[in-house]
Amino acid sequence: MSDCLFCGIVNGEIDANIVADDDHWVAFRDINPQAPTHILVIPKKHVATVNNLKAEDEVLVGELVRAAGQIANDEGIAEEGYRLVLNTNAGAGQSVFHIHLHLLGGRPLSWPAG
Repeated sequence: MSDCLFCGIVNGEIDANIVADDDHWVAFRDINPQAPTHILVIPKKHVATVNNLKAEDEVLVGELVRAAGQIANDEGIAEEGYRLVLNTNAGAGQSVFHIHLHLLGGRPLSWPAG
């Protein structure tokens, strides 16, 4: 999608501080971090929101979660704990309409969120 910020990152048109990637996803540091570790894990395939996921995307979503767990381990926050957030639509805080997991950690995270 030509006007999607995250598609621009996937296509190499927009710079990002990439921490990991593979054939199906890319992970990069959030430019407005809300925790000492704040990494976004996105699919290379454009999917606007969770509401747009299809049955064939189930494996992809699983890969995003698995990747986030590995990145948390690599970042040294897996043992102390971390949070994964997947916002859907503007009312929940989604500002870029390309699904993405927020990996947050490196400090105590209170609950309830928001």
